[in-house]
Amino acid sequence: MLPVLYITTETLKLLIIFKKYLYIFKNKKANLQKETIHNICQTQIFEGIYNKYSKDLHDFLYYKYGSQINPDDKAQEAFIKLWDNCKSVTLAKAKSFLFTVANNLVLNDIKHQKVVLNYQKKSQKTHTNETPEFLFEESEFLESYKKALASLNEDQRVAFLLNKVEGKKHAEIAEQLGVTKKVVEYRIYSAFSKLKEVLENFNIK
Repeated sequence: MLPVLYITTETLKLLIIFKKYLYIFKNKKANLQKETIHNICQTQIFEGIYNKYSKDLHDFLYYKYGSQINPDDKAQEAFIKLWDNCKSVTLAKAKSFLFTVANNLVLNDIKHQKVVLNYQKKSQKTHTNETPEFLFEESEFLESYKKALASLNEDQRVAFLLNKVEGKKHAEIAEQLGVTKKVVEYRIYSAFSKLKEVLENFNIK
């Protein structure tokens, strides 16, 4: 006759807990394997994303902003950024990432053009756009301005342009970016300091 096996209440609880964690572990492992299979850093997966969304992305930019913003170039830049960030962007988020990045690239260009236009208007008060002085000053400013913007990090550049180009107040920028007002003030101040170093010969207000 076989001996009777008695299981205590505590042992039963431990078995239930063990089975619960084993189930969680298996699910996490399965999800990890699924993410690995669909890792967009893999060339074949990335090419599939490009083939699926490149035309839609181009059309989105073209119909929203027109041909003057070079939708082909902006779409390509967005895919380059996706590839650079392929380890942190999941397959499910790839489309959203592409459209957001491309849209922001266009908006940054538009802001840049506004700054240049504002400077040109100020310069025309002292020079006509036909004089050698104006042409030289304009060319010099454009080069210096590009260099100045490139010297800023993205956080500084966005905060500075929202304040100086779009005229938004610090509190409005803080709400839009989801940061505190103090953070916005610091970003604008540090951006302005860097810009003054590069654009010391121009009147930046």
